[in-house]
Amino acid sequence: MNRRLCKALAALSFTFWVTSSAGADAACRQALALGLDVSGSVDEAEYQLQLQGLAAALISDDVRASLMCLPDAPVRILVFEWSGQDYQRVLIPWTDITSPSRLKAVSEQLRSTTRRQAPPTTALGQAIQVGAGFLNQQPDCWKRTLDISGDGKNNTGPEPHHVNNSPEKIGDIVINALIIGVDATSRLSHAELSIAELTAYFVHRVLAGPDAFSEVAIGFEDYERAMRRKLLRELAFLSMSELNQ
Repeated sequence: MNRRLCKALAALSFTFWVTSSAGADAACRQALALGLDVSGSVDEAEYQLQLQGLAAALISDDVRASLMCLPDAPVRILVFEWSGQDYQRVLIPWTDITSPSRLKAVSEQLRSTTRRQAPPTTALGQAIQVGAGFLNQQPDCWKRTLDISGDGKNNTGPEPHHVNNSPEKIGDIVINALIIGVDATSRLSHAELSIAELTAYFVHRVLAGPDAFSEVAIGFEDYERAMRRKLLRELAFLSMSELNQ
């Protein structure tokens, strides 16, 4: 982490904090909700690769440095898993990442999580709706980001793009995606979507908000690397224009 950039952002964030209407409360520079796909296409081994990958990515040196850059204006994290329309389970409630020890505790809690029975269906639109609801609980945060992981298309409930087109629900929330694809040489049947097809679906149906982006993991074994790359991009410094809003 570049210390000069960190100091510059600290000065800017202090100015923003003392002049904003939220200045009387603790500053929150970003609310980040992470939704993990646990639908029927995800087996027990893949479930653990997802959890362990996120746990490891959060405490990797570069991600930890980004999270710790402004402890007086912390990132606030929530982690939930989702499958069918009526299954969304919070694994980590809203937690301000104010110290390495708190970050480590979040990572350890993820590592010790055990799977619960969940519907086999993939209610991606409902997951977005629920994730946006969590983020709407954090109106004081300068930036609000929903990070959805998934390995397939929506097959029940509202379509993702219909949810995204509801300004009263989404507002200024940015929706990014971690797409878990299957390499062409590893596909077991034509029923499995190609990475190109799945990426196009997420780009056109799931991503929303300014500078929204997707990251691709080539299978669940690649989840940790892809999550680390995505977190670094999501945690990138707020621009001057965002701070001056």
